[in-house]
Amino acid sequence: MRVLIVEDEDAIAEPLMAGLAREGFEVVRAATGQEALDAAEADVVLLDLRLPDMDGFEVCRQLRARSEVPIIVVSARGEEVDRVVGLELGADDYVVKPYGLRELIARIRAVTRRAAREPAQARTEEQAQRVGRLEVDSRSRRAFLGGAEIHLTAKEFDLLALLSSEPGNVVTRQRILETVWNTSWYGASKTLDVHVASLRRKLGETGWIETVRGVGLRLVPKG
Repeated sequence: MRVLIVEDEDAIAEPLMAGLAREGFEVVRAATGQEALDAAEADVVLLDLRLPDMDGFEVCRQLRARSEVPIIVVSARGEEVDRVVGLELGADDYVVKPYGLRELIARIRAVTRRAAREPAQARTEEQAQRVGRLEVDSRSRRAFLGGAEIHLTAKEFDLLALLSSEPGNVVTRQRILETVWNTSWYGASKTLDVHVASLRRKLGETGWIETVRGVGLRLVPKG
């Protein structure tokens, strides 16, 4: 598996490259945003946000506009707004520095497994699911509310599609993590919470998605 590390600080990039190489990954590095955009396509991108020539969010946006390569933002910026912006621009995951190498490898494997599974999964899903004013079309991977398209990231769509497949029923957090993130590791729960918050904003009403404390989430049909 080829990993592109986008990181300008040698003190961070070099031990990370060595650690991933020891685990059998093929590792290449870009020290600037432009180098990342010019690099040959990788199987996964680890993207720092603080780059010398451009904002990492812009790199994320441009990469996502031309490719479905899994992107994991790896940044010291851990505020919720940063997580939300990164995920809305198309990142598949967001890891806050400092992190453990094992955690990062687990996330790399999770996002790449998910990316490999999606084409086959999409062929078996129903064409469209209607829940009140909401329509979720799994074939085109588009969602509409009252006829107007909702622009979702890949993971936001996967989450909404799962919840809409069982409207009114509680979907456990464990099942969501296993289905959407292909992991049962509860360290991913913060990522799930960020996606839920973003999805609620895009739906325009927080009441669409109810949190059942200690259990999971439920999509509540609206008119």
